[in-house]
This record gives sequence, structure tokens and C-alpha cells, in this order.
Amino acid sequence: MKALGRHLILELYDCGADLSSVAGVQDAMLKAAGAAGATIVDSIFHHFKPHGVSGVVVIAESHFAIHTWPEHRYASADLFTCGESTRPWEAFKVIKRAFKAEHFSVMNLERGLLPAERYRKERITKAQGCAA
Repeated sequence: MKALGRHLILELYDCGADLSSVAGVQDAMLKAAGAAGATIVDSIFHHFKPHGVSGVVVIAESHFAIHTWPEHRYASADLFTCGESTRPWEAFKVIKRAFKAEHFSVMNLERGLLPAERYRKERITKAQGCAA
């Protein structure tokens, strides 16, 4: 079986960074996408009252999404990439460091499992992106 994509689900605890700053959270996520070697298409981030940020970075290879709970010093992020050229684990390192997470957990999922024969026929390249 061959996976079309990788999906890292991050749980970041006891974060020392300002998780209520839209600029800070967006900057970390854009840097993470760059570290992963992803092609950024667009991004949107929103600040909730009284606190918290949610946002998504759309990449040609899928998406990175995040939600923060500053009052709990907690953030959760999804790093979903397809193709073989992206490096989601590098993105994880950037986010963990940017949010100064003291504790974390990561679930690593393989998405779109296909038999190897079918994968070779329908191979997704970075140039095609996930929508091919």
C-alpha cells in the first residue's frame, strides 16, 4: 500500500508563546509551511474574543490548520500534505519551537492508502498538487 498523503495531528501543551497573537501564530504557520517545502497558496487567520486564534494555510500539497487556547497554554494543529516532496516533520519542529511547547504529542496518519500498482498509475506530483 502507498499513501497519497501524510497527516500529522499535533497537540502542544504548556506553550510559552503568545497564542492570542494572530500575527505570531500566522508567522509560525507560514514558516512551518516553508520549512516543509510546501507551496503556499493562501492563508487566513482569525482572532476570537476574548482570546484564541484559528487559521489555515492552504498549500498546493493540501493544508496546515491551527487552533489555539491561550488560557490553557494549548494549541492543536493539523499538518496535511500529499506528494513525496513535502516534509511535515520539519514543519512540526518549527511550530513546536515557535510556540515553546513544553509537552506535545503527535499522531502520524497515512491518508489515501492505495495499492502500489494503482499509485504508480495515478501518482501525484508537486506540480499537480492534491487536486489532480
